[in-house]
This record gives sequence, C-alpha cells and structure tokens, in this order.
Amino acid sequence: MSQSATTENLQEKVHDARGPLNRISMNAELIKLVLQNDMPKEKALEAIDKILLACQDCSEKLQNISDLK
Repeated sequence: MSQSATTENLQEKVHDARGPLNRISMNAELIKLVLQNDMPKEKALEAIDKILLACQDCSEKLQNISDLK
C-alpha cells in the first residue's frame, strides 16, 4: 500500500471514530438537560445506554486504527 493510500485510510478511520464521539457528546448534553429541567429519568437512562454503545463503537474504531500496518 502506498504512503498516500495509507494516509487516506488513516484519515477515513479517524473520521469514522469521530461519529461515536459526537454521539457521546450529544447524549451527555441531553442528560444535562434532563437533570436541569426535572424531565423523566427514563430520558437520561436512554441517553446513558446510547453513550455506552457509542463508547463500544468508538473503541472498535480505534482498534481498527491501531491495527493499520
């Protein structure tokens, strides 16, 4: 694989890892709003579940980056 292809592949994988990080951030903001506004706790629990899934997704994507050779 050429240096250019390797760089493009790395850039794509880093881009892919940003998706779960954005979901984590968005759901953390949702939890903050729920807690500040006495909204149903179920909303916060759903957001926490989404954060946990996004963390697992991000971990997998980072492992893919680590596996690049």
